[in-house]
Order: sequence, then C-alpha cells, then structure tokens
Amino acid sequence: MKKLKYIILGCTLIVAVTSCKKWMDVNVDPDNPNNQSVLIENRLPWIQHFYMYSAGVTNFRTACQAGVYYAIAAAQNTFSTTWQASNANSTTPYQTWFVATSSNVEDMYNTAKKQGAYHYMAAADVFHALGYMQMLDLYGEMPYKEAATGNPSPKPDNGKTIYYGCMAKLNEAIALFSKAQEAGAPGLAAGDMINKGNVDKWIKLCWGLKARYMLKLSKKSDLYNPDSILICLSKGPQSIADNVVEPGLNNSTVTDYLIGDPVVTNGNFNYAGYGNNQRISQFYYNLLVNMRGSNVVDPRMTKIVPAAMSNVKLDGNGKVQSFTWNRSVGVDSYGPATRLIKAGSPTSIVTPTYAATTTTIKYTITNATDRADFIAAIAAKNKTYTVSGNDVTVTYPAGSMYVNSTNYVFAGDTTYVSMRSNSIATSGIAAQPQTDVNWYVNATAYAAGVVGSTGSFQIHPVSDFEILTYHEMCFIEAEVYMRKNDPGKAYAAYRRGVEAHLNWMQSKLTEWQGTYGTTNPDMRPMSATDIATYLGSPALANAGNITMQDIMLQKYVAMGCSIENWNDMRRFNFSAGNVGTFGTIYPGYDRGPLFTGTAQLTGSGKTDPRYWMRRWALPPVYEIQYNSINTLALNPHAGDPNIWSMPVWWDCATDAEYQGYLK
Repeated sequence: MKKLKYIILGCTLIVAVTSCKKWMDVNVDPDNPNNQSVLIENRLPWIQHFYMYSAGVTNFRTACQAGVYYAIAAAQNTFSTTWQASNANSTTPYQTWFVATSSNVEDMYNTAKKQGAYHYMAAADVFHALGYMQMLDLYGEMPYKEAATGNPSPKPDNGKTIYYGCMAKLNEAIALFSKAQEAGAPGLAAGDMINKGNVDKWIKLCWGLKARYMLKLSKKSDLYNPDSILICLSKGPQSIADNVVEPGLNNSTVTDYLIGDPVVTNGNFNYAGYGNNQRISQFYYNLLVNMRGSNVVDPRMTKIVPAAMSNVKLDGNGKVQSFTWNRSVGVDSYGPATRLIKAGSPTSIVTPTYAATTTTIKYTITNATDRADFIAAIAAKNKTYTVSGNDVTVTYPAGSMYVNSTNYVFAGDTTYVSMRSNSIATSGIAAQPQTDVNWYVNATAYAAGVVGSTGSFQIHPVSDFEILTYHEMCFIEAEVYMRKNDPGKAYAAYRRGVEAHLNWMQSKLTEWQGTYGTTNPDMRPMSATDIATYLGSPALANAGNITMQDIMLQKYVAMGCSIENWNDMRRFNFSAGNVGTFGTIYPGYDRGPLFTGTAQLTGSGKTDPRYWMRRWALPPVYEIQYNSINTLALNPHAGDPNIWSMPVWWDCATDAEYQGYLK
C-alpha cells in the first residue's frame, strides 16, 4: 500500500475551473512542493473530491449488485446479471481511497492539530469515518490501524475494529466542531466545498452518520440500540436544507491527472452516467411504475428513467421538426430475461446509432414465430418494411435512432435507453454548450437536435453528490419504529421520507429548469398535481397497513445510486424473508436464468447467507499478492473464489458467527 502525499498538486491543473479558483495557490513554493507546505484549506477540497470519486464508483457498482442498474460492461455485468462476481470490480474504490484520499486525511489532521484548526481536524475525522466504513462495507477486513502510516505491508484489522474506530472518529469530530478554533487558524469556509464552513451542518452530518452506521447492527441483538439511533436522528438533519451534498458542475474540460475523468462533475456521473454501458433495471423500473401493485406511475419516474427521441421527422434544413419521446423500459435480469437469453449473452444489449440518411437493414429470420413477432413489433412502431420469404427489410428514415446490425434480436434495443449524460469534458462535440447535458450519438445527431438520452436525476454531471440526506434519516426512523412495533410513528416517518425525497428532487429540478431544462425536459420540475396524486394513491401505504417492505422499497427508490441500498439488502437477507417477522422485503430480487456464479455464491438456498453477494474480494494485487502473509493470517479465505458470499462483521448476528467465517 503506497502513500501518496502530493495528490493536492492536481489542483494546479485546473486553472480554468472557476469553482476551484480560491484553492489555486496550493503550496508555499509551487515549484518545490512538499507534504509540510500544503495548506490545510487547500487539502480539504481535494479530500472531498477524491472521496466523492471513490464513493461514486462504489455507489455505481453496488447499485448494479442491488438491482438498480443493468450493465453491458463485462465486469459490472457480473454484478447486475450473472452474479459471477469479478475481481475486476475490486480495485478502484480501494485505490482511490487509500492512494488518493486516506493519507491526505491523516496529514490534514496532523497539520491542523499543530495550528489549532479544530474544525479541519474534525473534517478529517468525518472523512476517515466515511472512507473506512465504506472499506468495511465492501471488503470486510482491511488495513486500518497501520493504514496511511507508510508501512508497505500493513496488517489488516477485523470489521469490528474498523467499525468502532470509525464511530470514535465521529464522536471526536462532534467534540472538535463544537470548539472554537485557535487564533490564526484558517476558517473552515476557506476550504469547504460541501458545507461552505457551516459547522452546524457538519455536526448534523456526524449525528446522521452515526445513525446510519448504528442501523447496520440491526442483526445484533446485543448491540442494536433503537433508542440510541433515535437520539442520533434527533440531532441529525431535520429538513432538506440540512442535506449534505457535493455540487456537480459542468464548467471545465479539465480531467483528473490520475484517473482521467472530469474534475468538477458528480462522482456518480463519472461511472454510472459517463458511458453507454448502463441501463435502468426492470427491478427498479417496476417500483417506479407499479409500487405495491398499484399500477400508479411515480412522478419521479420521468426524472430517473431516461428517454430518447423517436419517430423523428427532419425539416428541409436537417433539423428536428417533430418527434416523440421514447421512455426507456427496464432490462430484465432476474425474471425470464427473454431479450438477453434470446441473444445468447448477458451483455448483449446494443447501443443505438444515428441515421444521418435513410437507411435500410435486411433481417433474415428463419423462425416463423420470431419473424411474425418481429413484424408485429415494427408495425406497431409505424416502421416501413417489406417481407420476402425469411427476409424482413426495414427502412429507418434520416433522423432515426436504430441499431446498426442485421441481427433482428438487437433491432428492438432502442427500447433500452442508455443512462448516459454528457459533460463538456466528455461529449466530444465542440459545439455542445455546458447548459446542455443531453447525450447525442455524435456531432451529426447534435446538429440535427436528436437526443440519444436525457440521462437520470442522480447521475447527471451537474447532479449533487449526496453524502447524507434528510430523506434517508426519515426512512431510518421509520425502520427503527417498525422494529419497535410502533407502526403509527413508523408511518409518519415513512411519509416524511417520501415527501422529503420528492421535495428534494423538486428543489433541484426547479434550480435546473432555467439552465438545463431548456434542452432537457427531464430536468424540469415535476407536476405539482402529479405529486399530490401520487401521495394520495395506493402506491403508498397507509397507517393501517404499512409494512417493513413498504418502508424499504420507498427508501430503495429514494437512495437509488447508493451503497446504502446494498447495505440494507444485506441486513434483510435480500428476498429470503427470514429476518424477524417482516417477511420478504425485496420481492423479485433473486438469481436469474443467466446466473453463473456457482463458484462465488455457494449457498444452497435463499436462507443460506452464502447464497448472496455479501462482500467484495480484496484487490488481488495489493492485498492478496503483495500483502498475502498479513491478509491471510487474519482471513485465510480472503483469496477463495467464494469470498464474495462471506458476510462482513456487521452482517453477522454474533461475533462468534463472524469469527467462524474467518477460521
């Protein structure tokens, strides 16, 4: 494990980035930087940036595991579809935390301590807790006490040690934020991109994180303390004004000098919304259009599920004259998965291209039933076609989005719209302004005005990166009261959670509408009537019939691209239905027909813990190859193929159960 002391030098690269201007003067001597010369107010924004990057890739990949997204890319497809979990997923969160972030957290803390800058010490504590708890959630055991010390072969610590170490850091942070800084210490606002120096919001963040982390212990009868969680919630965020987020921007073409992604964009965008590999899953989609079997469309659906232009007609100048929106449907990985099975590949969804001129494609379909179904499908879309024996020739007019393949199975993949948005650093289209974050297939499509995807609320480049939100606090409160057998209070908190998320989205959409909403209808506010109708519909439980499933599925929708959904699913054993008397919490989530992960997930049935993905394998080079003696001394199974199904410490009911896995 290598310490990287000079990561802050990257700030000198972003001369064009207005938002970082005040942090340009990074070192006392910019020509001879050293660890002691970095100002703490210049180090903090880069800690915040690289934590967001590490958390962003974690959020995206665990969202694939939790069924939020389907991925074409082979590595992430093992999470979303085959469950043949791949080590190719393991390294980036680890690398961006340890190499780019944690050593700087340690150094900022020590430097701030010398200056009496207690609020910077506290901020370091918060990011220590955020980062190491994420490592625990992912990997179970991890170098902790000896991490960021310069030791190239640090010993790992068990999950319990990491957990309580992080909680101690949050307690210290609360105390430090409550102290007045020493005279001459830099003010927190000078380096704080997240809370702009608002100490009250930082303290609420600490209490909210404590509530989130204490909830992880829900399986542990000796440690789970609902009343302590409620106390933490009472001191945490109390409204959407207390949401702690890092703003995403689209005002720079500068890319990160270590990773190559845009410097100023949302961390979730950099993975989930950057390329063409992601689609909405049917599991997530169904919750947005049929929660509780209501057949009620959630007003958030059109902001979360992307759309592309369809039925385009161009005018005499080659510009869009008329069109309809093709709202994506979800890719089915858990059910029959007909489309994926028909193509013979779990990664077979194809990204459409743009017909600059009228294009014809001949599909040879020898199976009569398949041919009839195909003809019916294109006729329903008012496509022009001819039939000759087994051949069906379809005409795609100029302006169409179509799949450039003669395989008829792929022709309907325009139904699955990419989650992609564009930043000016990634579009490749020089004329596309920063106020337009739609994705266009190419410059020709952009010139015509044909949108390939409107993107998704949480993963636009300009989306806020959510660190802690009021709606999450409400759903935690609802769960706690449900566990306390107080459905009345659970219902009240559940309603507040749904309304808080709707209000949070609406506030952001209102902010966006005059800038990004001019080109992207999915970035305009929701209809107030639609919101009111939804809140009064059977898509929501009432006080007399609320269940834990209701609470957790609404939380799932609201959290979206977040590791917390996967954390919650582990706490409730996914769809096993064997936690307390709560029944099945995530119905329909299960191994699908494309499952191939028999070596990774060795449990014999849904109530067997090892039936599910419960952790990630450690990065095979860093901790298995180079640090194997220490790693295997703590967990001799760390390199086993089925490490992916081994529960982490907080996912076990007792310490004895956890230790049993480590033998």
